[in-house]
Amino acid sequence: MTETAGVTPPPRGFPVVGMVGGGQLARMTQPAAIALGIGFAVLAAHPQDSAARVVPDTVLGDPDDPEALAAFGRLCDVVTFDHEQVPAAGLAALAASGTEVRPGPAALAHAQDKIVMREALRGVPCPRWLVWGPDTTVAHVTAEVGWPVVVKTSRGGYDGKGVWVARDEAELREVLAEPLAPGARWLLEEFVPFTAELSAQVARSPSGQAVAYPVVRTVQQDGICKEVVAPCPDLPADVAVAAQELALRIARDLEVVGMLAVEMFLTPTGVVVNELAMRPHNSGHWTIEGAVTSQFENHLRAVLDLPLGSPVPVAPYTVMVNVLGGEHPDMYRAYRHVMARDPDLHVHLYGKEVRPGRKIGHVTLSGADPDDLLARARHAADYLTGVIDE
Repeated sequence: MTETAGVTPPPRGFPVVGMVGGGQLARMTQPAAIALGIGFAVLAAHPQDSAARVVPDTVLGDPDDPEALAAFGRLCDVVTFDHEQVPAAGLAALAASGTEVRPGPAALAHAQDKIVMREALRGVPCPRWLVWGPDTTVAHVTAEVGWPVVVKTSRGGYDGKGVWVARDEAELREVLAEPLAPGARWLLEEFVPFTAELSAQVARSPSGQAVAYPVVRTVQQDGICKEVVAPCPDLPADVAVAAQELALRIARDLEVVGMLAVEMFLTPTGVVVNELAMRPHNSGHWTIEGAVTSQFENHLRAVLDLPLGSPVPVAPYTVMVNVLGGEHPDMYRAYRHVMARDPDLHVHLYGKEVRPGRKIGHVTLSGADPDDLLARARHAADYLTGVIDE
């Protein structure tokens, strides 16, 4: 591509990938882009955004503004995303800019709207569900979904936002009185009794090549992923293969390009699909140190239609524990402490303003004993958060 103000293309004809959004996913994609030798640009709303702090080719602009998206698209060979919530007008503007958009608007629609997703996944194991409309009654809920019921906004929810559990009609009515975002509807789903929460991640390229990472166990707290163990301990091999095959099938059928995370519930009768994410995902951060090819590198490879890298793990187990914002008076001192206490530990901080409960980083450890790894990683995350101070 030719050099354009705001982005300096790499030498020898290597392309520029642009990522819409300046969060930690874009920040963690930067090292993978450097290693591949490609150009990498970010469209960030603020200069203090996580990725804007470290990516030299940061373009400041509102990711919700179609004109800003179109201008950004003209600077890049391929545009991808660190979040799915880009308005339809913006996606159309990107497409009109002449650049490749991966994943494309048709695929992204399934990650942007949970009802569109559920309709597309008919035939895939999912919770029973219905859309609350003007003619829907509590009797419909009782007959088609049951109680308690999981209530979701179809658009805009993330990290537990936009999700409620209603135990009876009174609680359901209370949730339904909440305001909805423009274009959103109410999705009511069966409450699935699960034995574990899983994530199956795959990468898929436009030419149809796809690879599957090991299925991981996740632990959610208040709607936020708290920790990941890769691979999921004691998961029967046939269940793991079935989950991987299901994720690969969804990626193919929805024509996903890039990373796809399929969040699942493990039940006594198999896996049930909960959510989809079409981008690098929190459940895949372990791959930076724990896999031959990280999710971030394979996302870039996929959107550029390069041969995909190996998803094979480099250790029997890798664990990841998120670091949430707390009240630690001196985080740098805590950082030095946990590194000295456990030299095998990898600490990733996102350069974000610290607020209680906000994801500000993660830690990973690899080894043979997942329980030992989790104990050590939890200690480090708690110490960085300020939960413990010893």
